[in-house]
Amino acid sequence: MAAIQLDGLTKHFGDVVAVDDVDLTIEDGEIFGFLGPNGAGKSTTIDILLDFVRPTSGTATVLGYDAQRESVKVRERIGVLPDAYHVYDRLTGRQHMDFVVESKGVDADIDAIMDRVEILEAADRKAGGYSKGMRQRLILSMALVGEPDLLILDEPSTGLDPNGARQMREIIKAENDRGATVFFSSHIMEQVEAICDRVGIINKGQLVAVDSIDGLRGATETTTTLDITVSNAGEDNLAMVRSLAGVQSASLDGANLRVTMSGGSKFDVLNALDDAGVAVGDFSVDEYSLEDLFVQYTTTDQEVEA
Repeated sequence: MAAIQLDGLTKHFGDVVAVDDVDLTIEDGEIFGFLGPNGAGKSTTIDILLDFVRPTSGTATVLGYDAQRESVKVRERIGVLPDAYHVYDRLTGRQHMDFVVESKGVDADIDAIMDRVEILEAADRKAGGYSKGMRQRLILSMALVGEPDLLILDEPSTGLDPNGARQMREIIKAENDRGATVFFSSHIMEQVEAICDRVGIINKGQLVAVDSIDGLRGATETTTTLDITVSNAGEDNLAMVRSLAGVQSASLDGANLRVTMSGGSKFDVLNALDDAGVAVGDFSVDEYSLEDLFVQYTTTDQEVEA
């Protein structure tokens, strides 16, 4: 059973098409990153999954339940970190956690969860005095209550410093190792690239790409730069490298051989040099980042959400 299944999902706000006939399957147990420019339809899609917004047409299924007709059952089995969620200033962190425990009807070690996100020492302080990062940690702790089968995280690193963002990644990985599916939206490409099994890119309401990051690289006209430290290489070796499949150019600057590739295998280059008797030392690879791929799949006149 898929953790999330979208079939023909469409949402109109008047004349604006926010989500346009989206089909998407999130497999059970995967970490899926959902990306898109500002106004592309990410938040609307997430709001439909949470039954905050009703679709104009199409269906959304979460953990086998219809997201609209069976929303209560969905909420019992998921953990949610919404974007721009406002905590209740007059309630303590612990009171927020108590509310989630009661609403889900589960037993949970509140202290252990709050300690896990490093907010236990502020548990009995009113949330109105929390910093932005502390509020984000509190909302995350609320999402973790009850060991949910699915975590839906919308911009989970908002307000977190680099250490907090790293900890967020570690928690996401740990929850996934426990068996939870993770569906999250983020504008921090490095974070998505570091932990996601697959990513989906939505643009102007339409899903324009769904694949692993390596798969996205393979489906676009991208280049890879291979820098190799060599000795005893000459022009005949350069000519040989240039003849290999996928190689666009090769140049030699002292002991550094730089090869640009579009397709082909970097290991074929290394093996060919070795077979030719060229001594190969260290090498490094500069591939298209997820941010580069994102730009290719979206329009240049839109900004990435911040």
